[in-house]
Amino acid sequence: MSPWFRQHRFALGAALSTVRKAPGSFLFNVLVVAVALALPFAGITLLDNVRPMSEQLSVDPEVSLFVKPEATREEAQALGPQLRQIIDDSKASITFIPREQALDDLKARSGLSAALDTLGDNPLPDSYVMKLAGSASAADASRIDAVVEQLHQLPHVDTVQVDSAWVKRLAALLGVLRLVLLLLAVTLGVVVIAVVFNTIRLQVLTQREEIAVSKLLGATDNFIHRPFYYTGALLGLCAGAVALGGVALVLQPLNAAIAEFARLYASEFQLAPLSVPELAGLLAISAGLGLIGAMLSVQRHLARLS
Repeated sequence: MSPWFRQHRFALGAALSTVRKAPGSFLFNVLVVAVALALPFAGITLLDNVRPMSEQLSVDPEVSLFVKPEATREEAQALGPQLRQIIDDSKASITFIPREQALDDLKARSGLSAALDTLGDNPLPDSYVMKLAGSASAADASRIDAVVEQLHQLPHVDTVQVDSAWVKRLAALLGVLRLVLLLLAVTLGVVVIAVVFNTIRLQVLTQREEIAVSKLLGATDNFIHRPFYYTGALLGLCAGAVALGGVALVLQPLNAAIAEFARLYASEFQLAPLSVPELAGLLAISAGLGLIGAMLSVQRHLARLS
């Protein structure tokens, strides 16, 4: 067995021995750190579920152009080549919808055929529906703003509607949520480091006589520091596992409530737990925060005992 492996095994054993001597204090600190980690972990889970859905919302955004009611059929149909020239995309589809067809579709979909017949003249205008290809995500929706602006300038055009505006708002909202989550994670990460820092400080003060004796016997600083490092990392790791377990338990009642809401929109959206690599990454981050807190505490307080 190599000396490096033997030293780290001894340090891990010493850390576990410290935990066994005061399990109540260790568990209390684990709960405190877990509470701080639970909120950002829950936010990450939520964003991880919403992100794929938001990226698929605007696969082929549609632009609807309505011709002025007083325009003739010839003037309305003459807009077709101009639309193709403005869009300049061979994959985009442009469909002309005569006002008669629009009225028939409205009667078929609304079930108000008798009421619409009483109107006499057809109140609907001729229109075009343009489906723009190449917008595979919400971020791509902004590229059609220039096209819409040019469509407004065409003659005989009354209104132009685009269905990607709400997608852009959703993308902006998700961006804000990511920033808020990042700031929250950084803030709570500092809290985790502070809790571990104080925990290790108390252990250093409690074991200062053992540390002094070890130094007299020739123990190096690394030999003395390692058990505290492992204690901090174990504290962060256990707290991360508790936080992830709490988030997983909350998903079950939350999904029950979401299912009721999703049925109103003919959807089956459910919050899924994070994947194994993502869970491992969060546990590594938790252990890393504990290790950072322990390192800061050890370097600060053991230096005073030297």
